[in-house]
Amino acid sequence: MAVLNKIRQRSIFLIAIIAMALFAFVLSDLFRNSSAFGPQDTIATINGTDIKRDEFMGNVENLQRQMGPSATATQTMNRVWEQEVRRAVLETQFEDLGLTVEKDQMRNLLRNSFSSYPEFTNEVGMFDENRLNEFIANLKAISPERAPLGNFQINYAEWVNNENAIAVGAKEQAYFNMIKAGVGATLAEAEVEYNLESANVDVKFVNVPYTSIDDSAVKVSKSEISDYIKKHSKKYEVEASRDINFVQFVESASVEDETSAKNNVVALLDTRVEYNEVSKLNDTVVGFKATKDIEGFINANSDVKYNNSFLTKSSLPDVAQDSIFNLSVGQYYGPYKDNNMFKITKLVEERFMPDSVKSRHILIPFVGSRAADAETVQTEAQAKATADSLVAVIRGNRSKFVDLLDFSIDKVSNEKEGVLDWYAYNSMVPEFRDYTFENNKGDLGVVKTDFGFHVVEILDQKAKTRMVKVATLAQTIEPSENTIDDVFNKTSKFEIALQEKDMQDVAKENDAVVRPVNNIKELDENIPGLGSQRAIVRWAFEDGTKVGDYKRFSIPGIGYAVVQVTAVNKKGLMTPEAASATVIPEIRKEKKARMIREKISGSTVDAVAKSQNVAVSTASAVNRKNPTLAGAGLEPKVVGVAFGLKEGQTSKLIDGNKGVFMVQVTKKTAAPKLDSYQAIANRLNGSKLTAAQIKAYEALKAAAEIEDNRAMFY
Repeated sequence: MAVLNKIRQRSIFLIAIIAMALFAFVLSDLFRNSSAFGPQDTIATINGTDIKRDEFMGNVENLQRQMGPSATATQTMNRVWEQEVRRAVLETQFEDLGLTVEKDQMRNLLRNSFSSYPEFTNEVGMFDENRLNEFIANLKAISPERAPLGNFQINYAEWVNNENAIAVGAKEQAYFNMIKAGVGATLAEAEVEYNLESANVDVKFVNVPYTSIDDSAVKVSKSEISDYIKKHSKKYEVEASRDINFVQFVESASVEDETSAKNNVVALLDTRVEYNEVSKLNDTVVGFKATKDIEGFINANSDVKYNNSFLTKSSLPDVAQDSIFNLSVGQYYGPYKDNNMFKITKLVEERFMPDSVKSRHILIPFVGSRAADAETVQTEAQAKATADSLVAVIRGNRSKFVDLLDFSIDKVSNEKEGVLDWYAYNSMVPEFRDYTFENNKGDLGVVKTDFGFHVVEILDQKAKTRMVKVATLAQTIEPSENTIDDVFNKTSKFEIALQEKDMQDVAKENDAVVRPVNNIKELDENIPGLGSQRAIVRWAFEDGTKVGDYKRFSIPGIGYAVVQVTAVNKKGLMTPEAASATVIPEIRKEKKARMIREKISGSTVDAVAKSQNVAVSTASAVNRKNPTLAGAGLEPKVVGVAFGLKEGQTSKLIDGNKGVFMVQVTKKTAAPKLDSYQAIANRLNGSKLTAAQIKAYEALKAAAEIEDNRAMFY
């Protein structure tokens, strides 16, 4: 009690201490994360223009809805980012040039974009600007509610954004048209291009390949790698990146879990008696063997729903194909393991059915059917009556079928007299399929599908084969709670062990595999082996994360991954270790070239070949457009030297791509003069115009000042 009284007496003092501690904690977090004082509502600044977070995120959400679940949030964000960068970069150019879209031009652009929309056309199908104005005014009046436009809904804000996008598109077109107007190919350029393609030389050459010296004989030091990187700095400039190792812990079903799934399937075979806690009585539960309601039983008890279709033998599971197909009606096979499930399959029905069918039809839609269009007015009952009356007419005279195709909405088959040429069993909707496969050649009837009512005549059927209808009782093999707990505990023990030991050592003790992933960028999403794991990338780039730090991550659908940062690579030149894979072969090649030169004697192709015990090769009609030597591959430097020689002249030693060369020109053939080079100039002009727009934007983007803060928000 005395202690409690002292605490009460000092309550104000304690509250002050706690408040100061909390304030210090907040301040330390702010200073640790310097971005807290930065532009918290700015995604990026491009050429001085801020891209605001709320607007950017709204665009990402809208695009995500359009792209659907197939696109990840990062993929969608990157697409919006590219759009925003393009807009900001080009807008700077538009402002400098004074490019604008005036009101009259905007109206013409809207006319071109929406002239086919029925909302903006009059009684004779012509674009009506008054209707466009009324539509926009109505959107503004009901904002933020949406109104229908074509096949989608739109509100006023979205309409304004759409107008802005159309205006930007018009300015882009005008801008790039001006660039293209200054692009072209001269006749002089055309003549050069022609000579590159048509002038050629015949040569004989000797090649002492770099592979003649073993790699182990050429040592490359770390300092040499560093010097090479500095000398070729542009080639080895990199963004900031991280290297990680991870160990995966998978929640996979154990042997006991498999046995449990198998037993659960088997338990459903026989009829059993169970005590009902609600009624306090024993209930008889009918099993798979005895049930009369096959479809209801399967749909209530199986992880695979009932399929009311006939199947060919090849459509049955590979692991049990013969066993199931050879069953008699009422017999069952299983349990068997297939596709991570234990299954029992019962043969429900068998029938000899055609391999394929040829038929013709008249499709009559009704309001609400999938084939209905704006001109469809018949109700379902009226469409059925129409179909029945057509059948009556056709039964009296089959030749009338073609005359009645005007009733059909299927314009594609109408062009073939209503014929649907040979199709397999699963090519049609179930109702149409069942009628044409389960009836006989010559049969005529009415079939209702989601598309409407079909007047169907079976024209022909190919050879009939045995097909079966089966019911499959299946249970997925899943890890139990005990298995999931074991994986969690194993992951936790591994994580704890990392406090004192190296990840490789802990993995070895636990019979686990350490997987490295290098060169992860700040806005990357996918981790090879783990899939989309943006959380791991964000953690690896946090200010407080350093080399050696590790963390456990939950991987949905898999289990866990313990991840450790192994390298923090800053923006700038690659480290010698990171660049060694590409740099060492280049340095070796330079050293081997010097070593080969030192041991070569002779000043002719034949003399060099003899001294190095290699063969003399020849190449004919070599040109500079495709500088390839037969047997040696692409060697632009060697071919370039050859074109600088006179006929009969021999070069000095040349360091090529594959080895050290000496070449002698045996024949030079100049390109025949043309009367006109205009056709070549036109071809060059076309290719330049095609590339101009892309290259112009790439140049503007490369020159833009871009401050990218996306990693703070995604």
